[in-house]
Amino acid sequence: MGRTIVEKIFDSHRVDNPFGDIHVIRLDAVFCHEITTPIAINDLEARGKDRVYDPSKIKAVIDHVTPAKDSKTAIQGKILRDWARRHKIRDFFDIGHNGVCHAIFPEKGFVRPGYTVIMGDSHTCTHGAFGAFAAGVGTTDLEVGILKGVCAFRHPKTIKIDITGRLPKGVYAKDIILSIIGRIGVNGATNRVIEFSGHAVESMNMESRMTLCNMAVEAGATCGICTPDMTTLEYLWEFVKDEFPSKEAAMAEFSHYKPDPDAVYDKIIEHNIGTLEPQVTYGYKPENVRSVREMEKTKIDQVYIGSCTNGRIDDLAAAAEVLQDQKINSGVRGIVSPATPKIFNEALERGYIKIFMDAGFCVTNPTCGACLGMSNGVLADGEICASTTNRNFNGRMGKGGMVHLMSPATAAASAISGYITNSNLYQG
Repeated sequence: MGRTIVEKIFDSHRVDNPFGDIHVIRLDAVFCHEITTPIAINDLEARGKDRVYDPSKIKAVIDHVTPAKDSKTAIQGKILRDWARRHKIRDFFDIGHNGVCHAIFPEKGFVRPGYTVIMGDSHTCTHGAFGAFAAGVGTTDLEVGILKGVCAFRHPKTIKIDITGRLPKGVYAKDIILSIIGRIGVNGATNRVIEFSGHAVESMNMESRMTLCNMAVEAGATCGICTPDMTTLEYLWEFVKDEFPSKEAAMAEFSHYKPDPDAVYDKIIEHNIGTLEPQVTYGYKPENVRSVREMEKTKIDQVYIGSCTNGRIDDLAAAAEVLQDQKINSGVRGIVSPATPKIFNEALERGYIKIFMDAGFCVTNPTCGACLGMSNGVLADGEICASTTNRNFNGRMGKGGMVHLMSPATAAASAISGYITNSNLYQG
């Protein structure tokens, strides 16, 4: 019987099957940031186990409140910083070199097809775009990962979502994943891996695939995953070129993690995007999704463009195209946060930063802060934000605030009009 991508990864990484459906797998990387990791660090210290299994496989970043906004966040940063120095963790990204974790780690080549990755962050599923099994975990699992380099999981079943059709104008990967979550619901993939496939996925670049996988968790999935192909290899080639004699040899290695033609899935869903319209959330669940057309004229107070979902260069390009020679509405605050210093520099070189600033946006340093209401864009009670982030939970970006999730192009168009608006009105 054939195997899915995740079954192949589990089979190649399994170190124990202690009982039932529990599988202990070897980890290729443990990712860390300053919000969840200090708790694990302090607990390991208190237990007399202040060790790391392999400092070369641990990657750490300060990304949520950067620079620190108060004494508490300064302490969180200091705990992570001191720990990284103490254990000689080379890949630690501090202020000035840091970025959004799920953007900077793949940008540095830290994720490969067939890898296993954990992090104390639910959107670790982003890295499944590379054909890896990547999952968010709690403090105990994170501690074990740091200490022993292993993690226990139930063997996940896989839902295959075959995305067909050609993207209509003004529709992006964000619209696709919102439409999928709207269709299957926030519990539609609980304890499952979502394998994204089909011609539409094959045509996507890695940035769009990361957007898809990033929000798999909003449908309850443990991980979103894409089949590694030449697009994956081209993205990673600068990092792996010394490990293989040719691209063909590298692709042959990566192809081990393609699903078998006779792989068995828990469910197969066909999702045609040929007539898909730009999407937006309403209410307080990611499954509450409507077309932008149905939500037009919904007033907004703030627009936020950034995050691990949509803060990459293609996202900024889509927003800049809409904002070229435009001004944002006088009743709207616009904030844009390129996800990494590299993305910021590229946006600067391409002229996007000037477009944003000329339009009236505040351009901030790379940070996750606004997404979960910690810094750089927190909402006041009753305020409404058009956001390219990944969660619209009640109070997510600030107590009493409302978040409408959408693509960068839709967010940019909404900034101009002052209410939720289809970007096609401003695109040539």
